[in-house]
Amino acid sequence: MTTRVALVTGGTGGIGTAIIKRLAQQGCKVATNYRDETKAKAWQEQLKSEGIEVYLAKGDVSDPAQCETMIRDIESNVGPIEILVNNAGITRDSTFHKMKTEQWKDVINTNLNSCFNVTRPVIEGMRERKWGRIIQIASINGQKGQYGQANYAAAKAGMHGFTISLAQENAKFGITVNTVSPGYIGTDMVMAVPEDVRNKIIQQIPTGRLGMPDEIAYAVSFFIPDQAAWITGTNLSANGGQYMGW
Repeated sequence: MTTRVALVTGGTGGIGTAIIKRLAQQGCKVATNYRDETKAKAWQEQLKSEGIEVYLAKGDVSDPAQCETMIRDIESNVGPIEILVNNAGITRDSTFHKMKTEQWKDVINTNLNSCFNVTRPVIEGMRERKWGRIIQIASINGQKGQYGQANYAAAKAGMHGFTISLAQENAKFGITVNTVSPGYIGTDMVMAVPEDVRNKIIQQIPTGRLGMPDEIAYAVSFFIPDQAAWITGTNLSANGGQYMGW
């Protein structure tokens, strides 16, 4: 595969790290954003010890101005961004009747508005070069909903609306836009859930286990090669059969 420059937002998390490793192993030059420099540098050194180089750019994906600066930084130092994985996300769970405005806004800004903030500065370059790959990391809960996650489910469902519209606008420019919707993955966040709750979740998964970050990374990598150029505007569910839809 031709060497491509890839930006994976929220790359220091479990799923983000797995995506970065896979793209790097496929020959991409990879960058990610950070807010906590100390944490990010330690993470970068760990990957370097594994033979994986990652460029770090400071930037909060919920802030449009910071995203503009972050993109300019990456493109000046690494090269034009040809692959974008909108992976950054947070949770601020609460039943809706108790949800505070800040909980709603924080999740929408980080999980959904970030798709605009990060994609807008790179889309024109992709159109000019007649090639691009944009992939949103949504969630099973954006498909089926989840108790206590009206904010999160709304943001993740919104990601796919964004995907299918952007796919239509940019298909003739050699740009594909797709979504991956993971189910419950064995990241630190999920493993921190009480064991009895986690076991109840696993009981609902036909494969009988949590997913692995590497499995989501594989799903992302599926959309990257030129052989995937005819696949756009789609959602790939990777959830062990927990939610099955057409």
